[in-house]
Amino acid sequence: MFETLKNAFKTKEIRVKILFTLLLILVYRIGCYIPIPTLSASTLQDAISGSAASGFLGILSTITGGSLQNATVFALGILPFINSFIIMQLLTLVIPPLERLSKEGEEGRSKLTQITRIVAIVLGVVQAIGIVVAFKGSIRPFSFEEGWDNPYISMAFTIIILVAGSTMVMWLSERITERGIANGSSIIIFVGILATAGTTMAKAFKMVGTQWTYIWNIIGYILVVIAIFAFIVFIDGAERRITVQYSKQIKGNKMYGGQTTYIPIRVNGSGVMPIIFASSLIMFPQMIISLFFSDSVVNGTSVAGWYAQYLGSGTAVYYVFLALFILAFSYFYAQIQFNPEDVSRNIQQYGGFIPGIRAGKPTSDFLKKINNRITLFGALFLMIIALVPTFIFAALAGQYSGYDLGFNNAFSATGLLIVVSVALEINKQLESQIMMKHYKGFLK
Repeated sequence: MFETLKNAFKTKEIRVKILFTLLLILVYRIGCYIPIPTLSASTLQDAISGSAASGFLGILSTITGGSLQNATVFALGILPFINSFIIMQLLTLVIPPLERLSKEGEEGRSKLTQITRIVAIVLGVVQAIGIVVAFKGSIRPFSFEEGWDNPYISMAFTIIILVAGSTMVMWLSERITERGIANGSSIIIFVGILATAGTTMAKAFKMVGTQWTYIWNIIGYILVVIAIFAFIVFIDGAERRITVQYSKQIKGNKMYGGQTTYIPIRVNGSGVMPIIFASSLIMFPQMIISLFFSDSVVNGTSVAGWYAQYLGSGTAVYYVFLALFILAFSYFYAQIQFNPEDVSRNIQQYGGFIPGIRAGKPTSDFLKKINNRITLFGALFLMIIALVPTFIFAALAGQYSGYDLGFNNAFSATGLLIVVSVALEINKQLESQIMMKHYKGFLK
């Protein structure tokens, strides 16, 4: 990867793209430190560390690079746009007009992008209202407001700032995608996770001054993270190659075909999306209860407290449902990405066949069986990454020994996958751009 970066900086066009991307990242990080004057950062920090929604809010804060817990203008980050993109992907499968737009080339994709932006702003407004309503007591009213109980102007101002900040981040991500390197949304999430990890690890090293034996916990944690990174990279490159042979065809005076190729089916073709879908779905009820029903009491028992104790993040039921949802969404996302019927039809159309398998439905059934098996291994891999590191990191952080170094929150399961996936994607993008530049030079 370092060799790729060195070669990229030698090419002027790619170097300009890299510097442009770094400039926009700098603008994003500056926005992550500009506080909202009407919102209390200490209240948000206490909520993230101690509320029933701490798991969900903790993930949001990690992805936004700590902007949420610091109550800055970019507190919502790129999340509304990511959620909007996921929603539009799902709706494209079930709503015919949207499906037709996705197949209308560049013009159709442009219209879908515009709809995605509008949905992202709507989601940003909803999330901003949720934050303001949930933390109404932490809203600081302006001096010209008469009372502290109903600071309506401060609440409206806070919502406007949060939505405007999220829209700004969405604009930055689109500019990175358009004129920079790789996908802008992925890079912004990548930078946010690394920033949170760096801050958390710095705090952990400070605690070594109070107890020098903590250094062994930190060393063990770093070694485990490196091992998990290596495991993710290994699985990311793993694929099943299905041989396809094309028969020779004579058209006019030319002969076509007679080649052997393969269909690559990746073990983890769906990437981190099943974990994101599963985490969002399983955290949604807990977030709604903790934000809007935190004061509700039934038969003397707090609704939010009961849910957090028996069904919330960290409970056995939570981990069981998380594993099942990851399995379900892995198969769902695999069906979106790989359609055996279409692949079989294309192979037959161009005179190809899989050795030992008849063309048509037998080929489709064979591809479906292979894809289901590969998806199962990919789902098991995601389950391991989502569950096992959680317990290992908690043990190394000392949560089971009466102290907490806090660095178990530096990288979540989702964060680990996102960091590795984005790093590999950036490397692939740079390699392809370098190769394209060399091809252009050769043709000249």
